[in-house]
Amino acid sequence: MDSMIEAHQISFRTGIFLALILLGACATAPLQPPCPADRQNLPDCPPLAAVYDSALDEYFHSRTRADVAALNIDPIKLGMSADVPANDVLGKIIGSSYEDSIRSLATKIWLIDNADHTVDATYYIFKRDLVGYAFLGALCEAVERGVDIRIMVDSLGSYHRSHSELKALKNCAIDGGFIRNGDGELTLNKARVQALLFGAASENASNINRRSHDKLLVTDGNWPDKAWVMTGGRNISTAYYGLLNDGRKDPNAYKDLEIILRAQPGANNTGSVGKISEIYVSILLAVPGNKVLASSLAHSGERKKMRDHLAALRAMPDFKLAYDNMDTYLQQDLYPAKTRIAHELGNIVNTKVVSEYDSNLQKNPNSIIYITRQLSEMDPDNRTARIVSPYLFLPKYERDDGTIYEDDSENLAAWLKEHPENRIEIVTNSIMTSDNFFAQAIIDMDTAPSLLLDEQTQDQWRKKLKHSELNPELVQSKSWKDLINNPRVRIYQTGRSDADILGGDTAYGKLHAKFFLTDSWGFVGTTNLDYRSRLYNNEMGFFFEGEELRQALVDEFEMLKSNSYLWGSPEWLELRSAVRELGGVKGHTSKKQRTVYKQLRATGLHWQF
Repeated sequence: MDSMIEAHQISFRTGIFLALILLGACATAPLQPPCPADRQNLPDCPPLAAVYDSALDEYFHSRTRADVAALNIDPIKLGMSADVPANDVLGKIIGSSYEDSIRSLATKIWLIDNADHTVDATYYIFKRDLVGYAFLGALCEAVERGVDIRIMVDSLGSYHRSHSELKALKNCAIDGGFIRNGDGELTLNKARVQALLFGAASENASNINRRSHDKLLVTDGNWPDKAWVMTGGRNISTAYYGLLNDGRKDPNAYKDLEIILRAQPGANNTGSVGKISEIYVSILLAVPGNKVLASSLAHSGERKKMRDHLAALRAMPDFKLAYDNMDTYLQQDLYPAKTRIAHELGNIVNTKVVSEYDSNLQKNPNSIIYITRQLSEMDPDNRTARIVSPYLFLPKYERDDGTIYEDDSENLAAWLKEHPENRIEIVTNSIMTSDNFFAQAIIDMDTAPSLLLDEQTQDQWRKKLKHSELNPELVQSKSWKDLINNPRVRIYQTGRSDADILGGDTAYGKLHAKFFLTDSWGFVGTTNLDYRSRLYNNEMGFFFEGEELRQALVDEFEMLKSNSYLWGSPEWLELRSAVRELGGVKGHTSKKQRTVYKQLRATGLHWQF
């Protein structure tokens, strides 16, 4: 029997490979002839042994960022309408521990170091710090040995006035080598660096409120036996890898998670996970409003920073240990699975994103939320849903007349009512571990109360502190205990009273992982399941079926749960009290959480978080 991931394909249209053909069409140019023998030492001249490979040449030009205006092609519509195949893969979860954070960084550098042909990278946050410069240093070395590079960062999430670091990476291509074909022969195609900003404010077609929240690394995507694909919540910054800039361990780093995939042996090139991911990058790079970076300056100082930071990272003991073991690490705990890529490209162009949310969603059958709905309908016997998200909002939308309605197809309460044997478990941030007190106010004043409390108790909970959580008649009552101990709805928030910031000896960091799973399938990606992810950002990730891979996520879920308190419990209330007494930003915002929530609702700003 076909898996649910495969069976879901029947609803899609238009071959995805048309996208690559069309996007690459305008980029095709005559191949530069070999240089004369007396000019072989010039940078742009291929060695005498280089060969002309027509297939490699066509592929090379298909990777050139397309001028979609000249072709009159809409890349977003291509991505939304594409018939996306399911892929047979081997997958691995890279979890949230400090050790896994270092392994994640070592994996990225190792994959770039070992790429033979191409590297594609797109990230929402790209910082000019130890990790950012080291990452660029690895890419610079790659292009110099003949690896074709495409990199894009979000212009807002990675804001910088000049992006001299990316321009310096482009200049690494001056010393670039020539790309090898599948037989290992040098070809006449010289490796390049294409560097772009997503949604640059200086571009006419950009929309500053629509962001690329992607975090994706693809190496050798066109070669199934070599390709690797890596995505999840981690951006390119020391804060996501447990490190400070001097290499010391960062106790307040993000707790994050990723999935790394490669094709099972014998995979078809045209439908392999690497090829599909590479095509997705081509579509994302072609979106109007992106800016192609160029520079005539040498940026030698930036290139020196790349070399120095990469050398410093390679010398750090924890990183070196992880990197040196990478051959073994990437062979262990790789589990067979069926995967399918999904995205929210429609969010970039949707209008009336609140009042016409549902109709907008129908336009993108490759949407993460759309596929989640379909898989849920195809899996009525599922009993347990588990969700991990730093920001988690219930889908309540506004009609044109201003009335608020809950979308029953996504409403967890309606799902539980319709399936009386089902249960849901959620892990999210607490006021102690959250880095976004606006989003946390919505979680604590709307998401959790709406799922757990009756209407009367919800009203009481949202009143002033002395009338709500400081009121023993409420939080010590039998009715409160019965409500928050609902066996079918369990909401956990990370952090406990032994936290270092409260005088203890345990660092809980900041939850940033994004995944959800049922008894049958799972999803790992970039979406936070908040309004911004649902309405405005492009997000991406992979659905999968595979019991061993799913169990690896269950294990991660249980670990995060063990480092949390149940929402509404006495321990949780004591933790909130301790945070309020801390003072500073966390203490102040925690005291004002109810006021913040009411102001967000009154102004409509909650849609932006």
